[in-house]
Amino acid sequence: MRVLIVQSNKNLGLLWQRHLERLDADVFLVNTGEHALARIETEPFDVIVLDLVLEKGSALTVADFAQFRQPDANVVFVTDTTFFSDGSIFNHSANARAFIQTATPPKDLAAIVHHYGCASVARVAEINPVPG
Repeated sequence: MRVLIVQSNKNLGLLWQRHLERLDADVFLVNTGEHALARIETEPFDVIVLDLVLEKGSALTVADFAQFRQPDANVVFVTDTTFFSDGSIFNHSANARAFIQTATPPKDLAAIVHHYGCASVARVAEINPVPG
């Protein structure tokens, strides 16, 4: 499972990364929307953990680009604000699978990401079976 974390707070991103690596995920951490777009353009991901409020760049732009370039990638939005607390993020982002608080315990976030990552891997394997 390949995971891209887009988080402006490097320490928080590293904490999440460590928890996901314990679940055998290949994790890549970037801190701006621009860096996220570059990674999405060149590398496949099963899950993108995306802070809704980035210091540099737009999370919705990143999610839209991911939907276009990697339609099988699931996006898990995280936030410490009340933006979209009504659940409307799912109306704005077709690939949104979860919307959680930044303060969610890292092991819980890792479990959510692992769930959606495994679902993505299984879906791709179903579409592209290994000949044998």
